Amino acid sequence: MKNRLDDFKSYRLRMNSRIAEIDHLGIKRFFNLDTRAYNYGALDGKTKELLGLTASMVLRCNDCIDYHIVQCVEAGWKDEELYDAFNVALIVGGSIVIPHLRHAVETLDLVRTEKGQTKPHLEPD
Repeated sequence: MKNRLDDFKSYRLRMNSRIAEIDHLGIKRFFNLDTRAYNYGALDGKTKELLGLTASMVLRCNDCIDYHIVQCVEAGWKDEELYDAFNVALIVGGSIVIPHLRHAVETLDLVRTEKGQTKPHLEPD
């Protein structure tokens, strides 16, 4: 059964392919810069994904929230750690972040369900 996360992933893939067809130097450079920003540096990529998630919540970008939650789960962040990041975003952004907090929690649940981890908050270390 398809859900909104499946739709998001499909749309993102399709549109990124379409954007690549445009072959515009500035757009290509920006996409490259965005990709490279999350590579290992003084901070590891895992930490950078968590920072990206928190910033995305404060900036209220649900597409970015979806992307970074998927990346954070892939990087190995536990739900309790993600909940702490959600809290930081809520404190920094204020009550206007609450709808995006709802979105983030739903997305995390969808990702965990997709991975067969239906009760991630109860998983042992």
